[in-house]
Amino acid sequence: MERRSFLKMSAAMGCAATVAGCNSSSSDVDVVPPTPPVTEGETMNWSACMVNCGSNCPVKVFSKDGVITRIESEFTTSDEYGNHDVRACLRGRSLRKRVYAPERLKYPMKRVGPRGSGQFERISWDEALDTVAERLQGIIDRYGNESLFNMTGTGSFAYFKGVFTMPQRLMNSIGGCLDKYGVYSYAQLLEAATYTFGTPYVGLQGSCITQIENSDLAVFIGYNPSEIRMSGSGISYDFLNIKQKNNLRTIIIDPRYTDTAVGKEDQWLPIRPGTDAALFEALAYEWITQDKVDQTFLDKYCVGYDEKTLPEGVGYEESYKSYILDNATVDDLTPGVNAKTPARAASITGIPEHTIIELAREIAVAKAPFIHLGSALNRQAAGENNMRAGYMLSILLGKIGLPGTTNGGQSKGGFFYVPPLSAGTNPVTKQISFFTYLQAVEDGKNMSVLKDGVRGVELDENGDGKLGTDIKAIVNWFSNSMVNQHSDVNKTREILKDESKCEFILMVDNLMTESAKFADIILPDTTWLEDEELVNQNNVAGGTATLIQMSSAIEPLFESRHSYDICTEIAKRMGVEQAFTEGKTKQQWLNEMYVGAQAANPGLPDREVMLEQGIYRKYLPHGSYIALKGFRDDPETNRLYTPSGKLEIYSSRLAHKARTWELREGDVISALPKYTPTWDGFDDGETREKYPLQLTGYHTKGRVHSSYHNIPWLREVVQDAVWMNPIDAQARNLKTGDLVHVFNDRGTLEVEVKVTPRIMIGVTALGQGAWSRFEDGIDKGGNINTITSQRPTPLSKGNPQHTNRVEIRRA
Repeated sequence: MERRSFLKMSAAMGCAATVAGCNSSSSDVDVVPPTPPVTEGETMNWSACMVNCGSNCPVKVFSKDGVITRIESEFTTSDEYGNHDVRACLRGRSLRKRVYAPERLKYPMKRVGPRGSGQFERISWDEALDTVAERLQGIIDRYGNESLFNMTGTGSFAYFKGVFTMPQRLMNSIGGCLDKYGVYSYAQLLEAATYTFGTPYVGLQGSCITQIENSDLAVFIGYNPSEIRMSGSGISYDFLNIKQKNNLRTIIIDPRYTDTAVGKEDQWLPIRPGTDAALFEALAYEWITQDKVDQTFLDKYCVGYDEKTLPEGVGYEESYKSYILDNATVDDLTPGVNAKTPARAASITGIPEHTIIELAREIAVAKAPFIHLGSALNRQAAGENNMRAGYMLSILLGKIGLPGTTNGGQSKGGFFYVPPLSAGTNPVTKQISFFTYLQAVEDGKNMSVLKDGVRGVELDENGDGKLGTDIKAIVNWFSNSMVNQHSDVNKTREILKDESKCEFILMVDNLMTESAKFADIILPDTTWLEDEELVNQNNVAGGTATLIQMSSAIEPLFESRHSYDICTEIAKRMGVEQAFTEGKTKQQWLNEMYVGAQAANPGLPDREVMLEQGIYRKYLPHGSYIALKGFRDDPETNRLYTPSGKLEIYSSRLAHKARTWELREGDVISALPKYTPTWDGFDDGETREKYPLQLTGYHTKGRVHSSYHNIPWLREVVQDAVWMNPIDAQARNLKTGDLVHVFNDRGTLEVEVKVTPRIMIGVTALGQGAWSRFEDGIDKGGNINTITSQRPTPLSKGNPQHTNRVEIRRA
């Protein structure tokens, strides 16, 4: 179709170009009677891809005779930047394959073989629901509600049928369950942000990526939007448009030469995984010794830089300045033998000393450096310190709260508020880290505050307290984190196989995942394309805020049921139906949430209109957010939620934890952000001798975590292969396409190797999220979690997913 005619057709269809609230020139597009976009007998519904990349992209779903015929993500505007198309990536465009996947769960099932064997038989819904209610109530009666655990999962980012809302509401209705804190993506980041900025969410709400329009230098550290935020309206599109418009100088620091870098960066600095904090300290050394720090900012807004801002009773020798320079007195500022110099950092990071010095100079002279820390930095054995050390870059230069700058946090984008279904209040106050759930299965009763980070328990005179219960039942909704996405898969499988430990596992999902194989009862839920709901394009999608009115393209397939109906039936059998439903039907809840969305977003059309036009959007509806601008403008009125109300370089709370917590050998909690050598890290000489290669994970374009791995189209497009530098490959006589074993003490993977100079020497990388497939003890599915450790990080008790040492040899 000729382009202008197509645009006229799109406008006339009631698409985004004619939606009230778009700050666009859409009125300039001539509206003509639409050419039907469907073939004879076809219908079109709007829906969305709801995986947790955060983009939640809209799609058009065409169906005929109750069968989806095609998925489109087509032009809806003149496609000028600021009024540009909201396109789904290749994952969203493959949704039809996901709905009709061979792995689709069709009927309620109960396990008939050993747990984990994948042997099930079909049962009726009544038998399945009766069994679930009976097993849950029996466990509550024997062990208490604290023995129930609602598994962490992100398989559906909806606001009504979402993993953080509906399943938790059910659990709260039946008396609650053992709670959790942290998530696989951000556990260390959340703690680092809490102790620096006062709240975890500041770490998740850095300046909008569009602020780089006001910047003269972008520094992306472990940040790769072209692969993880690649939707048509997303952060990568914002970045590329502004980069081209302003010729913005961009430096990318990453072990891999990522797709964000390829052809778009001005400089790539490869760095060894887990050593970022050493680089940050060297930059700090240069700025301090070259008098480039913003002393006025540090004095006014910060705690702990030097002797002037330390808490009462803490001497200069405990300050950040003293730590970097390695000097003990205020008067003698001569750097000591352990000063955090570029030469020291070069030996750790692999970045040459002169390059570090030049990097320090370049950032320091920038008027508005946009320094973005990727969350990959936090998924390390010392991830909390990595992140805190990274926050120091903007703090030391006073480049926070100003146009073109950020605080190092995740970029916040355009956002329309949709009120979620209330989960209610959990009557159980006890919490464990999400990552220690298997420890709670094996020996939860002895997990403690000071040793394991347990929260919400009664403390003794020593400030300690125990969890006091084991996990006896797991409720798992839309989550493959129970097995496939948890560390040390072999160990995980063995623990869950033992029915004397965890006595009951309920799985509600669309697909027979690796985690589903360990369920005792499986209940099939509907997919996104079989649901109705108003959802938003999450604020990590970029500057364009989008609401999508999903509607059902087809009837629920097979015997699948919506989560609300499943939860209602379980609640009814457990005598709490009224508490769960409040007397409302599913549609009444959806209508109520829609009214709430209209109140929060003036201009949002009525639901009937949205069912036709599908999307409602606006570019930066609340402006281009600048992180901590309010605090910068008025630090007294807008005090942070830290004890001091300021940015805390030195944290008294962490100093207390460092003195009182029971840490494993080699673990460090520090009042100051510090580079910390770790087990299985670059500095671990003993492990390095046995396993000479570092292995890091990354997100591929073919899936979001483990979602979409089962789609053959996507596995063809994105090769699941371990990246290896040619020098390392030559030493092992390997070439691209060779089948290799990647192994350590925890297990062995069998995958292809990709030999490429796009990864630094001594480092290898493998896309995370592949589904495990064991044959003769070898994971031929290539799941990196098979060979990662279950040892939690010191502070957040989070997952150290990118801290691995391995060897690789021909299979």
